[in-house]
Amino acid sequence: MSKRDGTPRTSPTSTASYPAIRMRRNRRAPWARALVRETMLSANDLVWPMFVMEGSAKSEAIASMPGIARLSVDLIVEAAREAVSLGIPAIALFPYTDVKLRTDDAREALNPDNLVCRATRAIKAAKLDVGIMLDVALDPYTSHGHDGLLIGDEIANDATIAALVKQSIVQTEAGADVLAPSDMMDGRIAAIRSALEAAGHHDTQIMSYAAKYASAFYGPFRDAVGSGGLLKGDKRTYQMDPANGDEALREVALDIAEGADLIMVKPGMPYLDIVRRVSETFKIPTLAYQVSGEYAMIAAAADKGMLDYDKAVLESLLAFKRAGAAAVLTYFAPHAARLLRDAAK
Repeated sequence: MSKRDGTPRTSPTSTASYPAIRMRRNRRAPWARALVRETMLSANDLVWPMFVMEGSAKSEAIASMPGIARLSVDLIVEAAREAVSLGIPAIALFPYTDVKLRTDDAREALNPDNLVCRATRAIKAAKLDVGIMLDVALDPYTSHGHDGLLIGDEIANDATIAALVKQSIVQTEAGADVLAPSDMMDGRIAAIRSALEAAGHHDTQIMSYAAKYASAFYGPFRDAVGSGGLLKGDKRTYQMDPANGDEALREVALDIAEGADLIMVKPGMPYLDIVRRVSETFKIPTLAYQVSGEYAMIAAAADKGMLDYDKAVLESLLAFKRAGAAAVLTYFAPHAARLLRDAAK
């Protein structure tokens, strides 16, 4: 911090030393630690990702994500009801699409009666006070597992955008509160925002996955939505290089200019530096996704007795908040919300 004349402001303790300064004084008791705590975590900071599948009263465990299951639409409604009871303000829905419905042109993404649209309408019909986020991307619907349309060996940027715009309108009309383009195509935020405005959907929020990296931590998610075994090649031509940080700021700046309301950084913990840089640079609500691989690592280590599950969950989430995240998408959401509720009693 500087004075108005530009000269450095000297901290009154900058020249002091032990024993005049004992940093442990402020840590000596629980009340003292609570009094000076810089970062707070609450259920309001959580978004709960859920996987939707066909059927009724059906739950199917995901082997690579211990404790997480795909749920039929009726059970998704009950899970949304649980989110409300725990004080979790929003959920994110992802479909497990039958391989028979997966096509090269991802036409199931444009079906107003697809899984996420039905689940969204069912939650809205239950009149639950919870926000619904839907991904805008084609990978749950393509036969090749990519987020965009494949023409030859190339992901076709502009053709993909045309499909994403149609998908966005379908999802908004089903009742989505937040559209989350996660595809990383150039120019898609502007196209989606323009289409929403033209259709009269002025209040639909866009949460752009502006800094989505080509990461090794997505494997269990791809299992969960059924795209892992289908993926041909990789996603490095459109997802970001993990070595780059300045590029993330350029991506974010573009998406804000095109009409994004919220920004997403994905994955989470390996990219806390990006969360910090984005939140400090742009002063826009910045969310982070504690992705499936991050979840699986903590769950597996805890299962083997290598760490304390509850403490590791809350510490990992607190790290996101300390880095500047406004909220965190995390599969730990319901467990973390219960821990926080119980701690407050």
